[in-house]
Amino acid sequence: MINLPINKKGLLLLLIAPLFASSQTNNALQADSANKKDVIELIKILFHKGPKATDSNKLRKVYYSFLPVSSQIPGAGIALVTSTTAGFHIGNRKSTSLSTITFSPYITFTGRLGYTFRSNIWLKNDGWEIMGDTRFLYYPQYTWGLGGNTNEQDKLAVNYKYVRFYQTLLKRIKPYLLAGIGYHADAHFDIDTFNDSSGLAKFTGYQYGTSSTENSFSSGLSANLLYDARRNAFNPFPGFYANIVYRINPNFLGSNNNWQSLYIDFRRYFSFNKSNQNMIAFWTFYWTAMKSHTPYLDLPSIGWDPYQQRSGRGFEQNRYRGNRLFYFETEYRRDITSDGLWGFVLFSNINTVSEQLTNQFAYLHIACGGGLRIKLNKHTGTNISLDYGISKNYSAVYLNLGETF
Repeated sequence: MINLPINKKGLLLLLIAPLFASSQTNNALQADSANKKDVIELIKILFHKGPKATDSNKLRKVYYSFLPVSSQIPGAGIALVTSTTAGFHIGNRKSTSLSTITFSPYITFTGRLGYTFRSNIWLKNDGWEIMGDTRFLYYPQYTWGLGGNTNEQDKLAVNYKYVRFYQTLLKRIKPYLLAGIGYHADAHFDIDTFNDSSGLAKFTGYQYGTSSTENSFSSGLSANLLYDARRNAFNPFPGFYANIVYRINPNFLGSNNNWQSLYIDFRRYFSFNKSNQNMIAFWTFYWTAMKSHTPYLDLPSIGWDPYQQRSGRGFEQNRYRGNRLFYFETEYRRDITSDGLWGFVLFSNINTVSEQLTNQFAYLHIACGGGLRIKLNKHTGTNISLDYGISKNYSAVYLNLGETF
């Protein structure tokens, strides 16, 4: 843990630093997959199955990737994980981005289980985008309270069940720029601190969503502004991504508490090679709960970024929580082999959360690491990602399909 003063000007500089470079994009950069290799192709060779004779002018409509594995879930121990992804184009490939669907059920030997279903659908010529995120989780997990100066050993085990239902509809305003509305529901129930002497409210000093008998339900609408020039969410090409989401959770929609939030997300990708992966990527977001009545488990927290939950490699999920959270990450990505089968990444990230009494940023937390990439499906650019992240007092291995951001 690094204790550094952070002023508003410094925070703003970190937030917009990746944007100082030229905003020109080139989304036609995807290399010809005919000269690339992937795991699926190697399996066919292993079982002596040659490529099927196909019409060279006819492209497959849907590409699937499947990964069954026993893996380490950060903060939850060994898990049995399966992840299935599908990538497809609804319209012309030259004018329509790749639509993606991911289903990832898992169960850990420490009692955690989850079913997640995410979809990102681009309609013809990118005229509309439909984003969905549905989850059913049983989530025993430690919490360290609020603020950035909590002691590693001072933690409380919290058990709860969680159901999420997010749906957002966006309409194209101009190339790459979309605006729309969304509905978001977060239900945390059966919240308890079984076998712990301290209740959640007493431990955190926070009164909303921490009662031993309370179920926390938030139901709200959002206004969304999105700029997405990446064309492929599995493995982004050079370009720029920005997402601004303002969410309100009024009582008349069923929320236990009336609260609001703002999430601002920027990502920038720079390539140094037109035929192979040689790229540096930046990701930064600012997330704030704008009213003090926000339920505890809905407050900004590292590893719980609203749409991916992939922030904070090297930190235990939920390690830092506060009314506001700022995050910055940079990653270098490069192919090891010219056929794109093997690659590697190097990354580092910084986060800071606001203090409970002052609502100011006071502590920076830094992690770094690296990882291997194995091309699972060259047609969608889907990689098997195996990363190792480390910070003070913690380290973990991360296994995913697709890039972290």
